[in-house]
Amino acid sequence: MMEIQYPKKDFLLQLAIAKMPFGKYEGYYLIDIPEYYIVWYHNKGFPKGKLGEQLQTVYELKLNGLEHLIHSIRKF
Repeated sequence: MMEIQYPKKDFLLQLAIAKMPFGKYEGYYLIDIPEYYIVWYHNKGFPKGKLGEQLQTVYELKLNGLEHLIHSIRKF
């Protein structure tokens, strides 16, 4: 049986409040950055470290239409 790995709860909680620290969308919540910009980063290469992991997750969420999950976390 294949084991499914879920993102850690703390990572998702942090992602819900994470903001872009620089660039054109500085100060925006990562999940609210337009999809075209996230796709551009995907093609260019995400930065190293935590921000890169967060942007990669945002890419996957947007790709699968799941941004609402992060928005609902932020409401709490």
